[in-house]
Amino acid sequence: MSSRQTPGSSFAPQTSDVETADQSADRFEHEALAVVFQVRERKLHSLLWQRAHEPFAQCWALPGGALGSTERLGSSLGRHLAAKVDLTDIGFLEQLETRSDVDRDPRGRIIATAYIALVSTDLNPTIPGDTAWFPVDDLPPTAFDHASIIQSGRERLRAKLTYTNVAYALAPRVFTIAELRVVYESCLGHTISSTNLQRVLLRREIIESTASVASPSSSGGRPATIYRFSERTLRVTDPFAAFRPPARSADQGNVARS
Repeated sequence: MSSRQTPGSSFAPQTSDVETADQSADRFEHEALAVVFQVRERKLHSLLWQRAHEPFAQCWALPGGALGSTERLGSSLGRHLAAKVDLTDIGFLEQLETRSDVDRDPRGRIIATAYIALVSTDLNPTIPGDTAWFPVDDLPPTAFDHASIIQSGRERLRAKLTYTNVAYALAPRVFTIAELRVVYESCLGHTISSTNLQRVLLRREIIESTASVASPSSSGGRPATIYRFSERTLRVTDPFAAFRPPARSADQGNVARS
């Protein structure tokens, strides 16, 4: 017996079903959210604002808001950041992910597209009273799925630091290796060697020395060289880093060789 479908077959989509799905999709709201990161007090922080109304009244949320009917996502996000948290000086902006869980918002189906926004340590943006910076490792009670989105943003940032020069958007315009090390450690969540950091970044031509040196410290010693980023736009510096397997411990290596 032939398995060929006919126009009247029950396997064929019904026009009324398609129309109903399209009409339902038109009713979905779409919002743009920003995971704004800045290194403050030697820790990676995220910018949050406190909700005044239900749902999740008094909880903290990512800045952002509804997408206008004629807006692009990036333009909408820029508008909300300027209006809600007075943040306009962003060094790097990239789309992170879209959340479409049906029950992510108790008010109804709302799809959210999140972006990562990076702010330099050189800046101290003026923010409203209902807005604050929080360490990503010590977040307050958050609204909706925003804590999960922040963690996704942190993982994206950690990955990008290994194969791009994206730290230019977080670091001061000029810096010593010790100052840059603080930025990397705050984002990666573990200590790193200043010597190794300097060697890798110079080899990849991510940073370059200037003609300046830092002021001598009270402990004396050789003044530290002042560096800057070779470029202040995103560049992939190690295209194969993202494809390397995770490092194995010594015990795992012994087992594999036994």
